[in-house]
Amino acid sequence: MADVTTLAWTVLVNSEQQYGLYPTDLPIPKGWRDTGYAGTEEECMRHVDAAWTDMRPLSLRGALGPSVV
Repeated sequence: MADVTTLAWTVLVNSEQQYGLYPTDLPIPKGWRDTGYAGTEEECMRHVDAAWTDMRPLSLRGALGPSVV
């Protein structure tokens, strides 16, 4: 198996707007879609940190309303 620090990663998102990293060379798992962002693990983690600002699943956010931070 390749060293994970040298793999190319893709940022995925699911229907609950939860983000994840997945190796670029593998097929995207069912229930996830490509966000269009790919890079090193570090680059992808920075992207996820910037994009995923509310960790609550979409269904919970809809039920509870906006987050009070």
